[in-house]
Amino acid sequence: MSYSVSQRTQEIGIRLALGAQRSDVLRLIVGQGMRLVVFGIGTGLLVTFGLTRLLQDLLYGISATDLSTLSMVSLLLALVAFLACWLPARRASAIDPMVALREG
Repeated sequence: MSYSVSQRTQEIGIRLALGAQRSDVLRLIVGQGMRLVVFGIGTGLLVTFGLTRLLQDLLYGISATDLSTLSMVSLLLALVAFLACWLPARRASAIDPMVALREG
């Protein structure tokens, strides 16, 4: 996400120069990142449920479809991904539009 935001510095500067609020930029970047996260977690859960017979032999002490474990891991991954989206988004929302336009 940090790389993506750095590549879009000029676009973000234009958005801010045209009147976008800093909260709009923050919401845009976090929203795009979290869409990918939701897709990834959903795909991972579907694959996990699809491969339960293979996974069962590899696990000790829990079942392959243990909902509490799957939900806690998914929540932890979503939290880490949210921070990975939010930190670059916060930095991008603080960009001075004139500096961003001059760099492009």
